[in-house]
Amino acid sequence: MTSHVRIGLVGVGNCASSLVQGLTHYADTAANTTPTGLMHFDLGGYRPSDIEIVSAFDIDERKVGRDVSDAIFAEPNNTLAFSRPAPLGATVMRGPTLDGVGRYLQDEVVESDEPPVDVAAALRETGTEILVSYLPVGSQRAAEFYANAALAAGCAFVNCIPVFIASNPTWARRFKERGLPIIGDDIKSQVGATIVHRVLANLLRERGISLRRTYQLNFGGNTDFKNMLERERLVSKKLSKTQAVTSQFAEPLPDGDVHVGPSDHVPWLHDRKWAHIRLEAEGFGGAPMNIELKLEVWDSPNSAGVVIDAIRCAKLALDRGMAGPLIGPSSYFMKSPPEQFTDDEARLLTADFIRSASEPVRQAL
Repeated sequence: MTSHVRIGLVGVGNCASSLVQGLTHYADTAANTTPTGLMHFDLGGYRPSDIEIVSAFDIDERKVGRDVSDAIFAEPNNTLAFSRPAPLGATVMRGPTLDGVGRYLQDEVVESDEPPVDVAAALRETGTEILVSYLPVGSQRAAEFYANAALAAGCAFVNCIPVFIASNPTWARRFKERGLPIIGDDIKSQVGATIVHRVLANLLRERGISLRRTYQLNFGGNTDFKNMLERERLVSKKLSKTQAVTSQFAEPLPDGDVHVGPSDHVPWLHDRKWAHIRLEAEGFGGAPMNIELKLEVWDSPNSAGVVIDAIRCAKLALDRGMAGPLIGPSSYFMKSPPEQFTDDEARLLTADFIRSASEPVRQAL
C-alpha cells in the first residue's frame, strides 16, 4: 500500500475540472469531520488528499501543453468554479482524436496541431496507476484505444462513459488476464436523475405498487448535451440510462412504456442539468398513482463525488492484487455495471469490498 494514488485523466472537460477542484477543496479537511459532498472521506485508508494527478490527455489546443490546474478552466468548460488548485506539475498531453469529436462539437473544440503522444508510454513514464476515462459520449473507438493503453501500461481503468468495457465479457477477460482491476461503465451521479429514478422504481416494487409507464427527460447546457444532439452518438447513453432504471422493475415493461434519455441542449444552462421524471402506477384495487418531479443539479460536481470513491476502490484492488471488473463498486458507482443490484444491495457490497481483504468470489460474466 502506497500513500499516494497516481491517476491519469482522459479528457480535461467539466467532469475532470470538478474532480481536480474537489481534490483541492477537500485537501485540508480534518480527519474527524464528515465533509459535505463526500460519501467517504477516508476510504480504506485513502483520503482525497492522497489522490495525485500525474497525467492527462486532451485534443483541444486551449488545454494541450498547459498544467492541468489551468486547463480545467479553459473553454469550452463551463462548470461551477468552487476551488482554485495550485499548479500540479502535470501537463496536458495531446491524445489521439479518433471519434472523440462529434458533429455538433466541431465548432466548440479547437484541435491542437501537436502530434499525439504515445499514450501507453506516457502512462508508464509518469507512473500512472489508474486511468480515468472522461471521453465524450459516443467515443467508441477512443474509449477502446485508451482501454488498450491502460492494459499495455499496466493501469487500472475507471470507465466513466457509456461505452461498454467493464460490462463487455471480452474486455473484462482481458483486464482479468492482465491482472488489472476495472470499474465501469457510465458514472452514476451522487444524487442524479438515474439514481432518483431507480430508487423510486424500487420503492414502488417493494411496496407492492405496479409501475405501468415511466419517462425521464434530461437537458443541460454543457458540451455533453450538445454532443448528444447527434442521435447516433446517443445510442449507448440511452441504453445505459434505460437499463439502469429498468433493472429495478419487478416485471419488464413494453419498450413503448419506458423512455429514459437526454432530450435537448440549452446553452444558457451551462453545466446545470434539469431532469423531469414521471412514473405512472397502479396501487391497491387498481387505483392510479402518479409521481412527477423535477431535479436541478450542477452536472459535473454531481459525478465527481462518486468518481473520487471509484478511484480509491480501484487503488484498493491494486493493493490487493485483484483483477477484472470489481462487482460491488461497479454496481454502486456505475449505471451499466457487469451485474445490476438495487442501490441498497450495491452500497452494502461496496462497503464489504472496502472492509474486506478481498472481494467475495463471484462470476460476473
